[in-house]
Amino acid sequence: MKDKTTAALMAFFLGGFGAHRFYLGQTGLGVLYLLFCWTLIPAFIALIDFIVFLSMNKESFDMKYNRVYFSQPIIHNYIPTSPIPQKDAATEIERLHGLMEKGMITKAEFEDAKRKLL
Repeated sequence: MKDKTTAALMAFFLGGFGAHRFYLGQTGLGVLYLLFCWTLIPAFIALIDFIVFLSMNKESFDMKYNRVYFSQPIIHNYIPTSPIPQKDAATEIERLHGLMEKGMITKAEFEDAKRKLL
């Protein structure tokens, strides 16, 4: 697990060579710092990184650089629901009874559907 203080100290003392970026697992940036270390631009950026690391709180640092060490929370109370809402049997029987009274279905069809529901 990466430490904020260690990263800040590496940025201050060895930042011109990108040591803090290698430490944080950002090897691409570390190589870029090494390639341009002779220009002193990486040293200036490392000084800014030093200040940023010191002003960053531990939670922000951990979320940015130690994310792999923290597992995602597991939700144990998830209950999948059916995408189609289930009608209760009494409501469906009432609907079928209304259709039978209107003459849209026969008494035999009503009884058959009611038997399937119950």
